[in-house]
Amino acid sequence: MNFLLPLASLLGIEVEAVADRAKSMVLICSAIALLLLVGVAFLIAAGYMLLAQSVGPIIAALIFAGSFFVLGLAVYLGAQIGEGRRRRVAAERRKSSETGALLTSAALTALPAVLRAPGILRLGVPAAAIAAFLLLRNKDGDS
Repeated sequence: MNFLLPLASLLGIEVEAVADRAKSMVLICSAIALLLLVGVAFLIAAGYMLLAQSVGPIIAALIFAGSFFVLGLAVYLGAQIGEGRRRRVAAERRKSSETGALLTSAALTALPAVLRAPGILRLGVPAAAIAAFLLLRNKDGDS
């Protein structure tokens, strides 16, 4: 970390000013988040009081508890769906990179044999170029 300070001073970045600004932004954002949380709590309390006047305090508490359980379950299921999607994309990327590495190693292994034969060289290089073009075009079309 100490080597970054001279580099930052060469680039004209004042590290202390950046750090002070970051600290103040963290404090401001924390205060805003806390005030918003208190506001949401009062909105929930007002909704409970309104519902308690209509259906009674016990039923209102049960309704609010059930609502929050359902919301929590929805957030959990959404997170699980997002995690599954992230894993699937990571597996597809891993498979794509493994396929690319396999094709590259196969091409490098076959290259000396192709370069020795002049007839295959005339036919193989254009065929390889066309195959590479089609593979790259299909890869770009999938994403």
